[in-house]
Amino acid sequence: MKKYLCLALIFLPVALTGCSHRTVVVYQPPPAYSEAARQGYHDGVAAAQRDIRNGLGQDANRHPRLRNPPVPGPLAEDYRNGFREGYRAVFHGGPGY
Repeated sequence: MKKYLCLALIFLPVALTGCSHRTVVVYQPPPAYSEAARQGYHDGVAAAQRDIRNGLGQDANRHPRLRNPPVPGPLAEDYRNGFREGYRAVFHGGPGY
């Protein structure tokens, strides 16, 4: 009995060591997105990660890049849609939520 208890005490920390590593989530826009939507998606992911790091709640509308996209006028709506999707993906646990 003591032998099993000693083995358990030795292997338990080794087994739990694997649980302490951070999981890295890579956020990629869908391949069908236009270049403007892809840029918006990446900007939305960055904005959401910044909000989480700063302890702010979910509100994509607070970001100036959503209100004034850094793309030419006709591409603005694609950019905004991509931004919102990237932002949501971070807050809802990853792509394909």
